[in-house]
Amino acid sequence: MDTQSTPSSLTYPTHFEVAQTAPGLIKVIRRNGTVTPFDASKIAVAMTKAFLAVEGNLAAGSSRIHEKVTALTQKIADTFKRRLQSGGTIHIEEIQDQVELEIMRAGEYKVAKAYVLYREERRRARLAAEKEAENKKIAYVLQVTLPDGSVSPLDISALEKQVEKACVDLTDVSASLIIEDVKRNLFDRVPAHEVNKALLMSARTLIEKEPNYTYVTARLLLNNLHHEAFNFLELTEEQYDQYFETYLDAGIKLELLDPKLKTFDLKQILSAFRLDRNAQFTYLGLQTLYDRYFIHWEGVRFELPQAFFMRVAMGLALNEKEKEKRAIEFYHLLSSFDFMSSTPTLFNSGTLRPQLSSCYLTTVPDDLDGIYSAIKDNALLSKYAGGLGNDWTNVRAMGARIKGTNGKSSGVVPFLNVANSTAVAVNQGGKRKGAVCAYLEIWHKDIEEFLELRKNTGDERRRTHDMNTANWIPDLFMKRVIENKDWTLFSPDDVPDLHDTYGRTFEAAYVAYEEKTNRGEIKNFKKMPATQLWRKMLTMLFETGHPWMTFKDPCNLRSPQQHVGVVHSSNLCTEITLNTNLDEIAVCNLGSINLIAHLTEKGLDGTKLQKTIQTALRMLDNVIDINYYSVPQAKNSNLKHRPVGMGLMGFQDALYKLRIPYASKEAVTFADRSMELISYYAILASTELAEERGSYSSFLGSLWSQGILPIDSIKLLQETRDGYLELDQSQTLDWKKLRERVMKVGMRNSNVLAIAPTATISNICGVSQSIEPTYQNLFVKSNLSGEFTVINPYLVADLKREKLWDEVMINDLKYYNGSVAKVARVPETLKQLYGTAFEIDPIWLVDAGARRQKWIDQSQSLNLYMAQPSGKKLDQLYRHAWMRGLKTTYYLRSMGATNAEKATVDDRALNAVQVEPTSKACLITDPTCEACQ
Repeated sequence: MDTQSTPSSLTYPTHFEVAQTAPGLIKVIRRNGTVTPFDASKIAVAMTKAFLAVEGNLAAGSSRIHEKVTALTQKIADTFKRRLQSGGTIHIEEIQDQVELEIMRAGEYKVAKAYVLYREERRRARLAAEKEAENKKIAYVLQVTLPDGSVSPLDISALEKQVEKACVDLTDVSASLIIEDVKRNLFDRVPAHEVNKALLMSARTLIEKEPNYTYVTARLLLNNLHHEAFNFLELTEEQYDQYFETYLDAGIKLELLDPKLKTFDLKQILSAFRLDRNAQFTYLGLQTLYDRYFIHWEGVRFELPQAFFMRVAMGLALNEKEKEKRAIEFYHLLSSFDFMSSTPTLFNSGTLRPQLSSCYLTTVPDDLDGIYSAIKDNALLSKYAGGLGNDWTNVRAMGARIKGTNGKSSGVVPFLNVANSTAVAVNQGGKRKGAVCAYLEIWHKDIEEFLELRKNTGDERRRTHDMNTANWIPDLFMKRVIENKDWTLFSPDDVPDLHDTYGRTFEAAYVAYEEKTNRGEIKNFKKMPATQLWRKMLTMLFETGHPWMTFKDPCNLRSPQQHVGVVHSSNLCTEITLNTNLDEIAVCNLGSINLIAHLTEKGLDGTKLQKTIQTALRMLDNVIDINYYSVPQAKNSNLKHRPVGMGLMGFQDALYKLRIPYASKEAVTFADRSMELISYYAILASTELAEERGSYSSFLGSLWSQGILPIDSIKLLQETRDGYLELDQSQTLDWKKLRERVMKVGMRNSNVLAIAPTATISNICGVSQSIEPTYQNLFVKSNLSGEFTVINPYLVADLKREKLWDEVMINDLKYYNGSVAKVARVPETLKQLYGTAFEIDPIWLVDAGARRQKWIDQSQSLNLYMAQPSGKKLDQLYRHAWMRGLKTTYYLRSMGATNAEKATVDDRALNAVQVEPTSKACLITDPTCEACQ
């Protein structure tokens, strides 16, 4: 390809700086000795041809290729302009060397190869490669090394049958493609276990081209799991009817499972197994279960998927009168993916140590014994897979007097450093390091240092790089920010009642303490403009991803349990809002409805949703009684109030099915109506359990007992906001009837709703996380189980219908980080529908969250995304969140300067979008803690 030859009739980039500023000054010596003017556009032509040689003529209209060629050509032109500032001559070989160098630097190795080889040479190379491949195919005989060291010929026909079986009933997949790839990657005398791994690897690399390969890969993994489990239990595949009892016996003998599981009628239990549901698994879902959930001994898994779901269900039904009936009900809910319990329940149900709860919230007292006792409690709770939220507001500030020694306090930060080290040291049930979030009210005098805990600079003794942090913000502060007034910081030992008050009572007490400072009665304080502290909060949130913004007054004024205590913080994932005190550690037990599983062409199936919620709430209530409590304060609190947190996942999937873009009024309305249904049926289900089992012990005096439901509690918040509340209060169901029933019958649970992140259980079910928008339409998800190509199957199906799904589209998606916004040939309607998280104005996320929040008695894990954050944008966003009545927000996700590591266009390369938000503490694709997941 001659870089200075005449362009063809195709359209190429033609205008570059060197041609405009130095026309005629740079000359090119051609191979035949002639000299011609330098023309940068001819370089663009040659490079474009090279790209098309690799990607095919369909790529001719690709904006991605046009942009890349333009950028590379400009670099080359700039290089020669610098080198020959006064003009001169350059040989065509030098130009081609520079072109090759720039293409290589850009990582386009195939394009570089296409560029430097002449057409005939490439034709000969292809012929030679085809001939070699054909020879390999004809003479393909490999030896396999068996476990005993002996060798045996590889049975290709058996592999073919295995792969063909995995492809049954799946469209657009090819067993032969997988087999041919396996042949290319195996070697002589390969260990037998590596053959099955090679099958998985070959199948998984095709997922980015066709989403159905995820099911093929999952089925191949299931085959491996079957062999592993049956070999361990010394069974043959034909003895499956004996498997479950043998599995239980082995688990009990190894002291992994509860012997009570053998008290069930196993014949009745076994008759309920639905092996066909194994076909639902995606590769990511099944690999996640394999790596982290299935019961194993010395690294060998002997728990199969349906046994896993039944073990969890039986563990939750142990105390039921009709335990077989209830276990089977629970099993069908889990195995159908209609509902999924949270990770601790899946880990530990049916085991000897059934720590089933997800979240623990504690208040740390202001004395040395109490502080270290709280840190010890953190360790014990985290040990068994619990996520932690600690309220540190009680601990006196730096410079406060210590009565016992007459010394000065070093403040809360050094103790936070100890808590951080404890979280790192203690792992969650052997699964991963413990995770904790520290909360501090923003009137605390140490708040400015607290804001800097996650900075990478400064005194390491005053940093907590592994601990999440969150601001606990009273409404009075937000009012003063808006009104440009001052804000006063106190040490809590000087203002003891601020910690336990909220709303108007807090405001009156706070103003009274400010008056004390004016009279000189309080010495240890600091006064500053509220906007100054607000700016620092936003700055640290942008720079470090912390502390998160959570709002004290909405959490308390709308809490059903305000008659027996105060919500002092949220939890690790900001969806739990329960009371804590020195005698009670709040506990919450989580599970999530799979929204897409309850959607029909007409909308949500209310009948099915009600049935799912009835069974799921019963399961969650059972968790409270079966649960293992590592500290007495947690047991005391959980049995007294019996809170549960039912959430949802698959919200984005539902929008796709309904053809509703996330950034739309229709999506906000769907968020409202779907949450209203879930709220209605969850409250109803709790009243039904109250009829059967009795109300929770602290019911009398609660908002429930007064007929104040979550939708009604908005008025309590409105009364204290001084006009700073803009929240839709529309409703469509018969809440009057339910309100009367709640007052008459009671509630089994103090709280019933909380939307958790579901990052892991949504993977198991193969649906979108929680209420999250799609992060990218094509990316690599990295977690403890490895790297997984994740592709949006809804988008692929639509592109197929438009006849746009091809190799070029795959490469365009990689280049544009999983976005279709800049792919010119994609219709505008699809660009709107498949907008990714950073392409959606975060105001839409807040508005949808606010509509859900009106129905929720706790809160929701609400991530916010901003592609190019600025102080002004963050200020507007978080003011809007407060004005809309949100109780909490979670991570602020922003894109770094280089937000993706591009992959070259390679047949075997996984898409390589490295998902690393500015916040380094918790990757969206790999959450720090699995408790809420």
